[in-house]
Amino acid sequence: MANLKEVRTRINSVKSTQQITKAMKMVSAAKLRRAQDAITQMRPYAENLQKIIANLSANMDGDINSPYTEQREPNKVLIVAITSDRGLCGAFNANVVKNCLALVQERYARQLQAGNVQFLTIGNKGTESLTRKGYKVINTFATTLQNLTFDKVRAVGEYILNKFAEGEFDRVEIVYNEFKNVLTQIVRANHFLPVISTPKNESKNEANAEYIFEPSKNDIILELIPKSLKTQLYKYVLDSNASEQGARMTSMDNATNNADALVKELQITYNKTRQAAITKEILEIVGGAEALKGE
Repeated sequence: MANLKEVRTRINSVKSTQQITKAMKMVSAAKLRRAQDAITQMRPYAENLQKIIANLSANMDGDINSPYTEQREPNKVLIVAITSDRGLCGAFNANVVKNCLALVQERYARQLQAGNVQFLTIGNKGTESLTRKGYKVINTFATTLQNLTFDKVRAVGEYILNKFAEGEFDRVEIVYNEFKNVLTQIVRANHFLPVISTPKNESKNEANAEYIFEPSKNDIILELIPKSLKTQLYKYVLDSNASEQGARMTSMDNATNNADALVKELQITYNKTRQAAITKEILEIVGGAEALKGE
């Protein structure tokens, strides 16, 4: 059995850790409110922009002459993994990496064997995990998540769009955590590039609004496609950011509760150890007294 000093040291150590996890939970809760507001406000805009593009592309007289709609054989694949810069958020990052690798094995095993599957990460944790597993990460946008703004995500979007337009990649997939609530984050693997046009028969149930086009329908949709892609990427990052704060808050809450339970167990151990020490001292005193009587 540990001595009293060791038990006291462990109790103090656990209590110090508990104070840290409690503080981190409060910080994550404050960040979560802002992140949740941001994604809630962003979703309607992104969805409506997608509907407009789908409506326009479905009613185009000819093919859309855009580098982002060019359908090529997916020989070279880019997987974009949106993770966090820091840990202590449960399985948040591990789930993204796990789904990235599952996506590669299910759809792009041939490209992987040929060495034509590469990764781009938003967040340090994805880079660390994928590099450790031996996968090629061509770029990491770690500072994007610090003071998150649309301009920072737009720079990432432009990098991806340029690489695709230059033919360095034939297919781009994005894996991220979609925010549902504080306790629920759903890992999504979404097709990003090339843009798939919506056929007329699939869009007839959508809102077919009448538009007046200036300068032309084709020019407008060519302008909207890259804007929509950057907007979608921003929505994915906002979803991931809100999910990260929710996961960290839940993780820190669990850690705080576990620390509280551990302190209680250590306190019981301390009391038992103290009681055993007192009992031992009493027995020694009694034994000494009996020895003196015998003399």
